[in-house]
Amino acid sequence: MRRKVAVSIIIIICFLLQTTLFQALAFASISPNLLIIVVSAFGFMRGKKEGLFIGFFCGLILDIFGGTVLGFYALIYMYIGYLNGFFRKLFYPEDIKLPMLLIAGSDLASNFIIYFFLFLFRNKYDIGYYFWHVMIPELVYTMVVTIFLYFVILKINQRLEAIEKRSASKFV
Repeated sequence: MRRKVAVSIIIIICFLLQTTLFQALAFASISPNLLIIVVSAFGFMRGKKEGLFIGFFCGLILDIFGGTVLGFYALIYMYIGYLNGFFRKLFYPEDIKLPMLLIAGSDLASNFIIYFFLFLFRNKYDIGYYFWHVMIPELVYTMVVTIFLYFVILKINQRLEAIEKRSASKFV
């Protein structure tokens, strides 16, 4: 129960920061994707199942408050969380290379899927412009924010795991 509340608070705070503060701090109308960081981080920290659920709820929040089709972002983020869960066995808390690589790949993959379904189907074929003026700047901005946000999420996850282990040892 404690984990669900903590993850819900993290999701809400990141959503609010992404849609308010970072919109005001946008460079050339590009802002970081904090929810991709949250989904990817919990996916490879906690596994496929939790990555799937967190991805679904992060995407659902985006769909409800700003999406054009209900479930579009929920489906994308759900798959991203699930796919990041496959890397749980390779995850080591002290190594930042894998999380940075997975978050970067997740951000690029989500942007390509968004381009494919929201722009390409509307006869907007200039992927080069979208890649260099939207995807890459968002990726760079997201990676800069990841350096700070990832360690906050990691510390919260480690503290929750320690609490869960202590309470589990009381019952054994």
